[in-house]
Amino acid sequence: MPENTLQSTILHIGMRVLFLVILLSTGIDTTLAAPLSLPSTPYRYTVLDQDLSAALREFGNNLNVDVDVSSEVKGRIRGRMPSMSPRAFLDRLTELYDLQWYYDGLVLHVSAAKEAQTRMLVLTSVRFEVFKAALDQLGISDERYVVRPAPGNGLVMVSGPPRFIVLVEQTYNGLVAEAQARPHDTGTPPKETELMLFRGSSTVVVRDGRPEGPFSSEVPHQDSVVREPAQSQR
Repeated sequence: MPENTLQSTILHIGMRVLFLVILLSTGIDTTLAAPLSLPSTPYRYTVLDQDLSAALREFGNNLNVDVDVSSEVKGRIRGRMPSMSPRAFLDRLTELYDLQWYYDGLVLHVSAAKEAQTRMLVLTSVRFEVFKAALDQLGISDERYVVRPAPGNGLVMVSGPPRFIVLVEQTYNGLVAEAQARPHDTGTPPKETELMLFRGSSTVVVRDGRPEGPFSSEVPHQDSVVREPAQSQR
């Protein structure tokens, strides 16, 4: 992504986080959803043989939408596409070429379905209801992608395309940092929780939202999750 686009995205997210803090502090009930707004008029696209990535970028140019296409998006469009609405056209390409798309309010991100990621987040100092409300109010939530709590609301599974995962994790880390910065009523320090993610021989420890690692490990080649007690609890 070009540097100016990256800076604009960071500024946009920062303004949304600031607005969310104001909303939570004032008790205003609203939603900052950022749906992909496309015209309902038919999108006529005639092509005999074109690279899929180029067609997606041209789609964005024609509709004045910034499109970021992953390098993993491969294929060619051959033959005539039927006349349909722009949203139907995008969903049609998504279905035909096994893609996923996500709009963050500034950029339409298109990736291959195989790039989808899954994260397990441990909610140590933030309740699931607060976490989910933040995602809704920032316009990050998307009903197509998973944000599901385990029984007890202590563990949340998140699954979706890379850009969605990045924004969910940024929201999680921001809420954890905000919770840790609040003064505590008692002198008892908050309990730390470690989340250890194993992937092949690579191990990543996420301690209260802060990744530490990766470290080398001799575990078998399969994904697993282990929660370790903090040093004070051993």
